[in-house]
Amino acid sequence: MASGRDRHSLRKSGQPWTSLAVIVGVLAAALVACSSDGHDNAGDVTPAGASSTAAAPAAPGGATAARQPGDDAGADRVIASDLRSPWGLAFLPDGDAILSERDSGKVLLMPADDSGGKGGYGTPAEIGTLPGVYHVGESGLLGLAVSPAYATDHLVYAYYTTRADNRIIRFTLDGGDKGATPRIGEVTPILTGLAAAQFHDGGRIAFGPDGMLYAGVGDATDRTRAQNLKILNGKILRMRPDGSVPPDNPFPGSLVYSLGHRNVQGLAWDSAGRLWAAEFGQDTWDEINLIRPGANYGWPVVEGVGDTGGGQFTNPVATWPTDDASPSGVAISGDVLYVAALKGERIWTIDLRPSLVQGTASAAAPAPSAASNGAGAPASGAPKTGAPKALRLDAYGRLRTVVTAPDGTLWVTTSNTDGRGQPAKDDDRIISLR
Repeated sequence: MASGRDRHSLRKSGQPWTSLAVIVGVLAAALVACSSDGHDNAGDVTPAGASSTAAAPAAPGGATAARQPGDDAGADRVIASDLRSPWGLAFLPDGDAILSERDSGKVLLMPADDSGGKGGYGTPAEIGTLPGVYHVGESGLLGLAVSPAYATDHLVYAYYTTRADNRIIRFTLDGGDKGATPRIGEVTPILTGLAAAQFHDGGRIAFGPDGMLYAGVGDATDRTRAQNLKILNGKILRMRPDGSVPPDNPFPGSLVYSLGHRNVQGLAWDSAGRLWAAEFGQDTWDEINLIRPGANYGWPVVEGVGDTGGGQFTNPVATWPTDDASPSGVAISGDVLYVAALKGERIWTIDLRPSLVQGTASAAAPAPSAASNGAGAPASGAPKTGAPKALRLDAYGRLRTVVTAPDGTLWVTTSNTDGRGQPAKDDDRIISLR
């Protein structure tokens, strides 16, 4: 496994398109060398347009956009510290934050505390440990999601690894009335039997605007699973809140929403209701994909932009060399996509608003950018987006999760105590970007 990354390297063979993409990418980089088309490792330079604080993106039509979260690095604020490998993060309707620690299996709650008038939060307090959580490598207690009907059902969902499988469960939060700290109540599995491994467990879950629960499930180091519709690994799944199959899923009777994935750890929707996902590549390209029901994103046949097999596969909208990203959590605010990067130790931003003006059916495609592999248009019919830009380069170390807080700021979790980082004395932390 490459040092400092959330990826397990299994070298590929017999994929000539990968070498071609690399060659084309090198040639493209040479042609635009004056734009500093580089990366963050020693001896490299920051991509053109990227900085520790990116300017507010331009709105479609050339007007200056409103300020976006993260525009002012001087306003960053530590919300919590001394956490251990935080992974999932979500908010309850009353503003309280709930988070998971991957290795311990603990669920923590941070009560909203505005007594100082600054939108503050109390110290994270353990509210329980989920039963049977097993951690090794990248596995353990991963994503969290709050039920859209939490006000009446008090349900929180979690994705985690046991010694036997990866699974999705839901649990009640009990005893939280009248200001008391709630505790984990009854735990009910809604999906079990997902293959688990030391690496590639996926783990991000989120409720979509349609009220369905979506899950990114990794291939658990067996790449053949990603193209097998009878196996749920290497897929994005869509299910009802009880774990059953929605009748309008693209494959009748199946939870599979899209296939051909290696290790999806980020899911978010834009204002048009479109699902975007962040995915770890293997040795060459990390990806941002626009997810369409029933689409095949190519793994393991294709990594990054490659031969679509006559339209069988869907290419990514944006890619990065693997050292520059290792993308985990994603969030969308103001139709700007924010991507937490582990190995890349930064937040990548991509302005999605040009694609909304353009329309999802347009055949226009983004030009190669600082984060592109230089292989040309990502896909026939791909949406046009702004060029990726970097925020907080090397400021906080490895970044795992990014979410939009109730006050419109971005919360970002570090992941420096996960065995691959260099922890500061108060890591891991949650940092608010304004």
